[in-house]
Amino acid sequence: MPLHDPARPPDLSNREAEIRIRHMAGKPKLLRRAAIGLCLFAALALQALQAAERPAARDPSPLNQQFQAAVSLFQNHQYNQAQQILTGLLRQAPNDFQLNELMGLVCTAQNRAGQANPYLAKAVSLQPRSAEARMYLAANLVDLHQNARAESEFKQAVRLKPEDYNTNHNLGEFYIHTGRLALAIPSLAKAQQVNPSSYTNGYDLALAEIKTGKYREARESIEHLLHYQNQADLHSLLAAAEEKSGQYLEAAKEYGLAARMDPSADNIFAWGSELLLHHTLEPAVQVFKRGVELYPRSAKMEIGLGIALYSRTYYQEAIDSFCRAIDLNPDDPRPYTFLGKIYDASPLQAPAVTDRFARFARLRPRNPQALYYYALSLWKGSRTEAKPADVPKIERLFERAVALDPQFAEARLQLGILYAQQRRYDEAIAQYRQAIQSQPDLADAHYHLGEALVRTGKKAEAERQFQTFNRLHEQQ
Repeated sequence: MPLHDPARPPDLSNREAEIRIRHMAGKPKLLRRAAIGLCLFAALALQALQAAERPAARDPSPLNQQFQAAVSLFQNHQYNQAQQILTGLLRQAPNDFQLNELMGLVCTAQNRAGQANPYLAKAVSLQPRSAEARMYLAANLVDLHQNARAESEFKQAVRLKPEDYNTNHNLGEFYIHTGRLALAIPSLAKAQQVNPSSYTNGYDLALAEIKTGKYREARESIEHLLHYQNQADLHSLLAAAEEKSGQYLEAAKEYGLAARMDPSADNIFAWGSELLLHHTLEPAVQVFKRGVELYPRSAKMEIGLGIALYSRTYYQEAIDSFCRAIDLNPDDPRPYTFLGKIYDASPLQAPAVTDRFARFARLRPRNPQALYYYALSLWKGSRTEAKPADVPKIERLFERAVALDPQFAEARLQLGILYAQQRRYDEAIAQYRQAIQSQPDLADAHYHLGEALVRTGKKAEAERQFQTFNRLHEQQ
């Protein structure tokens, strides 16, 4: 006997948390938040949640009792036991829509997309006008990387239910998953029109609009959603839209509001970065200091504070921040880069800085940047110490750096300067020329090349290099 009324296809629950198969792995990151991704909603708990409301639930027959037992097992995540019961039932009623659909969902819940597909496809063939069945099949096809077939099923679900939130939302999320943001926007906009208070859909719609350059539309979408849910994430997203459209004061205001509503590390960092980006330096310092107080184990926050402090010419404090960032995460190359560019502004801290670069070189012996900054710190640090620099060691480090990365212009420049100090002008000139070939706008390379050419009697060519230096220096 049939387990359902074929004239009444089941309705999909509108509660998003109850109807999503799962968030697909590997969501693409847009802006500061990885919010957009595939959210293909298919009812894992649909049968269990609605079975009691159907006439079949009151059917005392053994077949229906077994089906209800399978539903209960499915609802309690006992998928193997549910599958065993459904296997037996399908032998007796192989063309039952409800059995095939539930078996497909059970297999999907076990991450067995290949096994789920025949059951979900059969459910669609048994009830081709069920938009929900087509969405379940489409979501499973995405798992199988059959995107063309999945798109067809999602579109057919929309044709069957053009005014339905879920059909439009899922088609939009599918387009996001496949990287077609412009196609996603109309579907997400339609879903938002049907359900104006949907946070997930509204956020993804605004984020897609920002990513495709529709900043005015994004602001409108976010402001509309804020009437329903005044969330920090929405203010942060609105700040991103304002930033992209050049409204920097509004962007800073929204980032600040988001950080006050939810003082998470991301929100505080975004606020401080916005202030720093537009040269509101003292407030940026204060924001990052507060961030370090709240998140003392955040290397990223220390880096932000270090940049803000350096921008305010608080060099010693900036170096301290970069050193703390390195100590928190010695494998992160970013603080070494900043530290390498500024630490000679505070010679008294040279030994501590050199120790960090030595550790970086030990951790990354084949990283040309690590070797370069270690060599540079040994060389510059020697200026504050009584003992002379270990020139052979510094030379070896620079030479290894350029051997690992022949296009490393700054390393070649410093190696050339080291050769020139030893009056090895021909070798120095070769390094300067290779540095300029790799980075033609490296002004200092032109200057030092000019000096070396003067030393070797090539004054006309040297003059051309000095002229190039002056031009680049003025531009920079």
